[in-house]
Amino acid sequence: MATAAAPVTDRMLEKARAFAVPLIADEVLDSGENTLAHADAVAGIVAAMGGSEAMQAASYLVYACHHLNRPQEVIAKAFGQNFALLAVETTKLIQVQKQTRQAHSGEGGGGQTESVRRMLLAFSRDLRVVMLRLASRLQTLRYAASVRKPVIESVARESLEVFAPLASRLGIWQVKWELEDLSFRFLEPETYKLIARLLDEKRIEREEYVAQLRTQLESELQTQGIRATVQGRPKNIYSIVKKMRGKSLDFGQVFDILALRVIVPDVKDCYAVLAWVHSHFQPIVEEFDDYIARPKANGYQSLHTVVRDAQSGRPDRPIEIQIRTEEMHDHAEHGVAAHWAYKEAGPRGYAGVWAGGEYDAKIAVLRQLLAWERDLSHSRQGQGLFEDRIYVLTPDAAIVELPQGATAVDFAYTVHTQLGHRCRGARVDGAMLPLNTPLQNGQTIEIIAAKEGGPSRDWLNQDLGYLASHRARAKVRAWFNAQATHETVARGREAVEKLLQREGRTAVKLDDLATQLGFRSADHLFEVVGKDEFSLRNIENLLRPQDAPNPAHEAPLIRKPSKDASGRGGVLVVGVSSLMTQLAKCCRPAPPDVIRGFVTRGHGVSIHRADCRNFRTMAAREAERIIDVEWGPQRDSGEAVYAVEVAVEAADRQGLLRDISEVFAREKMNVIGVQTQSVKGTAWMTFTVEIGHTGRLAQVLDTVSGVTGVRSARRR
Repeated sequence: MATAAAPVTDRMLEKARAFAVPLIADEVLDSGENTLAHADAVAGIVAAMGGSEAMQAASYLVYACHHLNRPQEVIAKAFGQNFALLAVETTKLIQVQKQTRQAHSGEGGGGQTESVRRMLLAFSRDLRVVMLRLASRLQTLRYAASVRKPVIESVARESLEVFAPLASRLGIWQVKWELEDLSFRFLEPETYKLIARLLDEKRIEREEYVAQLRTQLESELQTQGIRATVQGRPKNIYSIVKKMRGKSLDFGQVFDILALRVIVPDVKDCYAVLAWVHSHFQPIVEEFDDYIARPKANGYQSLHTVVRDAQSGRPDRPIEIQIRTEEMHDHAEHGVAAHWAYKEAGPRGYAGVWAGGEYDAKIAVLRQLLAWERDLSHSRQGQGLFEDRIYVLTPDAAIVELPQGATAVDFAYTVHTQLGHRCRGARVDGAMLPLNTPLQNGQTIEIIAAKEGGPSRDWLNQDLGYLASHRARAKVRAWFNAQATHETVARGREAVEKLLQREGRTAVKLDDLATQLGFRSADHLFEVVGKDEFSLRNIENLLRPQDAPNPAHEAPLIRKPSKDASGRGGVLVVGVSSLMTQLAKCCRPAPPDVIRGFVTRGHGVSIHRADCRNFRTMAAREAERIIDVEWGPQRDSGEAVYAVEVAVEAADRQGLLRDISEVFAREKMNVIGVQTQSVKGTAWMTFTVEIGHTGRLAQVLDTVSGVTGVRSARRR
């Protein structure tokens, strides 16, 4: 039974700190900082970002989680389920980031940065988790700077390439600037010191000049009836270096080292101030930006202009001036946090957080995180942030992306198909759980696999919830389909081998037998026999000599082809005797087809049907080789047989091949070859059958056309 959320009171912060002190007061973090001191500082940063006492209280509970056997249950009883979920999720993200950093140690920064970014995205459904991580990382860098202790490169790079851009996307500029400067300080200490020294050299002169400008602006605007607050705006070192490198500028060319910010009550005052500034200073037109009319993607609004003070005697010194309303300034300083009241909400709350006023903060956060994902991951362009996916870990901290609701079986198939087939159990964060348990973000999954074996049919039952991934489900189906095919082939092999034993022909090579029957391989023959789609009588007819009667019937059903029915293949060459002839395989002529002969080089006369396309081509090219031929006298209608090809088009279905083959068997036509192909539900079949005369073929083809599903049957 879920624990009800405890009400947030004025003493919640005090109560959370008192709860955590016995657990963390003497503990030291990996950075060397005392854990309680770190939690105190994080709570202060969260407060500066606009977080309520409830959010500040969570800063302590996060670090207390490490010392509790059942943190969610214990914290829920003392503070409510909302606090418990926040603390546990944040703790989990901290652990995942640490594991990821260790897993990528010794590698380039790209893999680790991408992994951390993805994990932050995965946990960012609750904005509070992200805010706590930003505050904690900022404090880690502040502490290292205060004790002059270097930060490991991976942490500094994460901060610069992941945390600072995230703060920027959320519009929390103060945190963004400080993260950038501190990260850059540890990544490029010499460059940082150089810019800091250059700034410091003229700091007094610059501050005096800025103070003079502030006083002048406030006074002049006051006489115009505009109530304005003018501030000097500090410039962070990293942005100076970035601009210098991006535009190949010298230090003295960076415009906004001297900067002022003008804050006014409403939007019309912004444009009034801009008009006054441009009338009293010399504007640099190409440096003007109107972010009020065209806000930045993260909602930032302000007027930016760069001017020169020609009357100061230093016209070469540009000044950047930002003009905004108090509301715009609040958003610029604290981002979306400025529009969120961090207090407990009912079931309509977003991740336990309520957004008040007309500003839809939930939509804003989703939009900014989605934009941040697109900015940093071109490889995943077009995929949304909240498309129901989770991220879990392998035992060696590799990140695996899965659909929401995925199980350990989905995980196993994503890692490797064979691991999925052999999956028999799973440890989730060290505890054995049922295989159909939905996984959560950040969990570490260890699969227990058998040495051999396959999946369970239960996994395909959607009601049992073993699989959420379509890809994993397809792999399971493929395994069972392969098993069914294997069983069918085995059944067909057994039937064919028994037939060969009865006929005393066990020495026959199975692949050769399949080829003679028109199949690609012995397994293909076994499969259609196992499906009962190919009659064993076709094999019997191929194996038995022409003159051996079939003991199962009064007369033989099929005759073995006669290769030389009349001494010359049943064909007479007009005016020539004893000339070798052969029936062309391209058109397979048979009596009473009109035939023509073509004298080949070294292979006698090739006999073609008169309407054969190949014959017409050869005749046009080498007319001198054409020779008149005719069918010889047929002494016995059963003495000579000819192979012809029949093309059948039909709607594919189970048993189609069997039904058509049975028609030929009933009509006493020997099938000596079959080729089949099925595409998108349509089957194309080519049967090679032996006939003595084409007269009966038309009748047989009419019968074949009557088979269910057959659309056409014709001689080729």
